[in-house]
Amino acid sequence: MTAGDLDFVAEMLSHPEVMRHYPKPLSRGESAEWIERQRARYARDGHGLWLVERRDERTPVGQVGLVMQEIDGKSLPEIGYMIHRPFWRLGYATEAALAARADAFGRFGCARVISLIRPGNVPSQGVARNLGMATLRETTFHGLPHVGWEVSRAS
Repeated sequence: MTAGDLDFVAEMLSHPEVMRHYPKPLSRGESAEWIERQRARYARDGHGLWLVERRDERTPVGQVGLVMQEIDGKSLPEIGYMIHRPFWRLGYATEAALAARADAFGRFGCARVISLIRPGNVPSQGVARNLGMATLRETTFHGLPHVGWEVSRAS
């Protein structure tokens, strides 16, 4: 993601349906900060959430990637995914998350990856299953209940 992606990212992060499992939709300024957090992750970790584009049109559809998360005192690699509402149920989340999983196990040498999913987020749970993930345990993340999902490189 770059600063030039702000229009799309702000539209997506302000959409009430897209953000229903987050504390609130984000403003344009908060969306700019979101992009800057990803850029800081790229510099620090070599990865973060990446913009997902349609191959044929180069149209952005969402964001998917690998981010380091602090969970119960441990730094764990998480595959995160968010697709903008007009592009739901077209397979973009699974396709891009599978690529992120391959990068995590290959290029970045992770032994396992997690996804943190709110208990009521059934579509995201389906993507986790498509990644070969199984539920690990419940946890609190940013003050909200989440279920941790996990897959190992050997799985």
